[in-house]
Amino acid sequence: MNIKENVNEGLRSIQANVLRTVLTALIIAIGITSLVGILTAIEGIQNSVNSSFADLGANTFTVRNYNDRGRRSGGRSRKQYPPINYRQATTFAEQYRQGYDATVALSAPVGGAIQVKYLSKKTNPNVSVVAADDAYLPINGYKIDLGRNFSRTDLEKSLNVAILGQEVARNLFEGRDPLSRQITLMGARFTVIGVLEKKGSLGGGTGSDRIIIVPLETGRGLAANRALTFDITASAPAIQDAEYVIEEARGLMRRIRSDNLGTPDSFEIQRADALAKDFENISGYLRMGGFGIGIITLLGAAIALMNIMMVSVTERTREIGIRKSLGATPRVIRLQFLIEAIVICILGGLGGLLFGLLIGNLISNAISADSSFVVPWLWMIMGIVVCVFVGVVSGIYPAIKASRLDPIEALRYE
Repeated sequence: MNIKENVNEGLRSIQANVLRTVLTALIIAIGITSLVGILTAIEGIQNSVNSSFADLGANTFTVRNYNDRGRRSGGRSRKQYPPINYRQATTFAEQYRQGYDATVALSAPVGGAIQVKYLSKKTNPNVSVVAADDAYLPINGYKIDLGRNFSRTDLEKSLNVAILGQEVARNLFEGRDPLSRQITLMGARFTVIGVLEKKGSLGGGTGSDRIIIVPLETGRGLAANRALTFDITASAPAIQDAEYVIEEARGLMRRIRSDNLGTPDSFEIQRADALAKDFENISGYLRMGGFGIGIITLLGAAIALMNIMMVSVTERTREIGIRKSLGATPRVIRLQFLIEAIVICILGGLGGLLFGLLIGNLISNAISADSSFVVPWLWMIMGIVVCVFVGVVSGIYPAIKASRLDPIEALRYE
């Protein structure tokens, strides 16, 4: 009996015991679903993080105030550094643009829990107001959905104009055209000149969509006597060595901040792709954990399949005796039951792959709203390989037991 006949015989046996086969395949499907589902979710989240930083470039970085948040060392609080002020930020921007043909954007948080009004409509007091220049949007990966970016006139004359995040525009205008409308925030009236595309954020939140951006000088006026802390985001696409770009920026900022030789930086520099790289490292551990959970689940499924195959051997003892009396060798009997176990595993595995894809993508979409549908071919191929392996492990002992049955005793079995 060749392999094709063994496969056909296995399929006939499966058709003769449909309910048992479905339940057995379902056990395998649950194991593969957990394996592929977890790995698909991790892959989807990783792709979402990578796409969020894809437009920023490797040479994009942010110079911001050093924030120690009261951490202590040796029982003493670490030194607190003064914030980056307007003079230091503008000096850095001018010199860095001239020296490295770089794009530099300045920004400062004006308020983090602001309520915005339009006629009788009000937002929740959870809107962030940021003062920025015209380079802020492109260098931070924001795109205009409606309207325009700030013009030089807006910036130089400190006009009361604003660009709204997607959620803010939706809550205030509910589908109406927001352009040229007058909104009120922090006691001043602003004209809407643009709306940002939906950006979302990791975790399914919409923090990047609850934002209002105003011209830099206008934001300084809103802060009144309160000193703002400025962030500097720069990108030098003409230079290939990202480390060189950052170290040059570090040296320039140390001179501007008058940091003494041998002392730590009084500011911090964060690369735009740092979060993506950090998550990539974390996702590696998550994949290992997900693979381990899936394998443990499949181990339980393998034990259940082996038990069912043992029952099948017992039920078909007379059939095995008849086959042996007609000339079937132990190898043929062994191969028949082994292929039957593998076929059941593959049937369950295909169902598990489908459910794993759907569940994994649902999880990744729930965690990251802008995640796209992911088909992880590598993990799917690995899932099929694992199915075959589980089939071999589960079917080998029952197959050996069936092949060793004495044909005379098997024919007498009731």
